Amino acid sequence: MHAVAIVAAAGSGSRLGAGLPKALVPLAGRPLVAWSVEALRAGGVAEIVVAVPAAQREAFAVALPGVRLVDGGASRTGSVRACLDAATAQADVVLVHDAARPLTPPELVRRVLSALGDGHPAVVPVLPVVDTTVTVDDAGVITDAPPRAALRRVQTPQGFARAVLSAAYADLPPDADLTDDATVVRAAGVPVLTVPGDERAAKVTVPHDLVLAEATVRTTGERASQGAPATEERNEPGVEPMSQVAR
Repeated sequence: MHAVAIVAAAGSGSRLGAGLPKALVPLAGRPLVAWSVEALRAGGVAEIVVAVPAAQREAFAVALPGVRLVDGGASRTGSVRACLDAATAQADVVLVHDAARPLTPPELVRRVLSALGDGHPAVVPVLPVVDTTVTVDDAGVITDAPPRAALRRVQTPQGFARAVLSAAYADLPPDADLTDDATVVRAAGVPVLTVPGDERAAKVTVPHDLVLAEATVRTTGERASQGAPATEERNEPGVEPMSQVAR
């Protein structure tokens, strides 16, 4: 099984208010995206493609030497499309990961890969919903409180058989903008298996999330792996050296 990981890193991160793309915001001295790439490598993924804002491509090249970069689309869905097109032909399974989940543990990556290896066409990590969840109307008035026993919070990396994900994207309208890739394949009628997620794979969205991530790193010495850092130059098949990509 040859896995390729797609990292969605082209978002502006306006809610974080950092004045630069969220994926480049530093956590303990390293960009969020570098942490996420390291987690994927430590989890067993050799080929990684990152969708980046075209205007900041050079900055991403500095942050991620040895990683293939592609210009992101106008939406997350467009960015994943671009990365799928850039992946090498050898890849038969695809992981799609958020750049803003820097402390994702490698064992979560391996858990998703293991389920794909067992033959499941689509796999997503999830966590239970612990708070009461309600629906509201346009005026903000509660209209319902769904039972939370069957509700789950969806995380990344999400894993797919490449043929399944490619076919599902081919069926989408060009301007489609969906929030995650499980939604894409479910729209095509593909069953999606869930595996246990991990609280450490929390997404950095607002400033408080970054504060919590910084505190985790300080108090636990957390890092994605004890292996090769994301800044190591690599020349695996399908990965262009950044000295070439940035030109």
